[in-house]
Amino acid sequence: MATDMNDYFNKKKSSSGGSGGGFTPPKPPKMEFNMGKGKSALLLLGVVIVVFLLLAKPFVIITEGERGILATNGKYEPNALLPGLHFIIPVIQKVYLVDTKVRIINYASRIERAGAEGEGLEVRPAITVLDKRGLPVSIELTVQYRLNAQYAAQTISNWGFSWEEKIINPVVRDIVRNVVGQYEAESLPTNRNTIANQIEQGIRQSIEGQENSPAIFQSVQLREIVLPQKVKDQIESVQIAKQQVQKAEQDVQRAKQEALKRAAEAQGKANAVRIEAEGKANAIKIEADATAQANKAISASLTDKLLQMEQIKVQGQFNDALRENKDAKIFLTPGGSTPNIWVDMKNPQRQSAIK
Repeated sequence: MATDMNDYFNKKKSSSGGSGGGFTPPKPPKMEFNMGKGKSALLLLGVVIVVFLLLAKPFVIITEGERGILATNGKYEPNALLPGLHFIIPVIQKVYLVDTKVRIINYASRIERAGAEGEGLEVRPAITVLDKRGLPVSIELTVQYRLNAQYAAQTISNWGFSWEEKIINPVVRDIVRNVVGQYEAESLPTNRNTIANQIEQGIRQSIEGQENSPAIFQSVQLREIVLPQKVKDQIESVQIAKQQVQKAEQDVQRAKQEALKRAAEAQGKANAVRIEAEGKANAIKIEADATAQANKAISASLTDKLLQMEQIKVQGQFNDALRENKDAKIFLTPGGSTPNIWVDMKNPQRQSAIK
């Protein structure tokens, strides 16, 4: 169309020049539509929108172990945002992420504190307290806790993001001082388990008793009780004295056991001798009883005729002896019982009894 109009005006110009006129009509504006420039504008607009979204960030992603505290125009919403994707209004709304995982505070000595901190782990100086008599004692312990996710928004609203400094740390130090202050330094090691239980119960009741339960108490471990040097020396001397007493008692017990052992051995020997003597006595008694029984049996078996016959035998033996030795003398026992006794006159030292 623009080409047709140019041809028209050129013809008019030629015809006017031929007639000798000096008028030259103006050229109409050149009208062209460029589609490439329109695409570039759209692309630029898209880039601007993307950059705006990235800078304004109208969304937030909350991961596990976290909660989001949504603030609208500086006012915290009562309910925390759960893990996931959440869209917000840029500039007007803002989300603050808070950690709900278990956190640990180590109250430790300076040597242990060096390089010990990490994610979820905080190291603080050991707690210095006074015992019942006013002696300084250092307590090293580990406290485990976490933010109560159910009331995270109320906790941040009431205590702020430094809620640990306002709730956990002061409570731990106060409870430790109250518990340890009831004991003398020398008795702390022997009452370690009782002290640990009292500290744990006190911290748990104090933290969980706060309004809306801002934190959930997990546990506390009493790791070390550092006593003053003079108390350590005193305890060591007492332990040495106790060991000496125990050694003396052991020596006494050992001596008693040796004495009992020797007494038992002597008693055993005495019992053996007694048993042997009783055995011999019993043997003699049995032999005597047997002899008496035998004599009784023999006595019961003797008769007058048997005795006469025995006397005749003895008398015959004497007669035989007299035939060999006519000088022998014969003595008859009273009653004529046997044996009779004869004496060889040829040899006065020789005496015989014929049974």
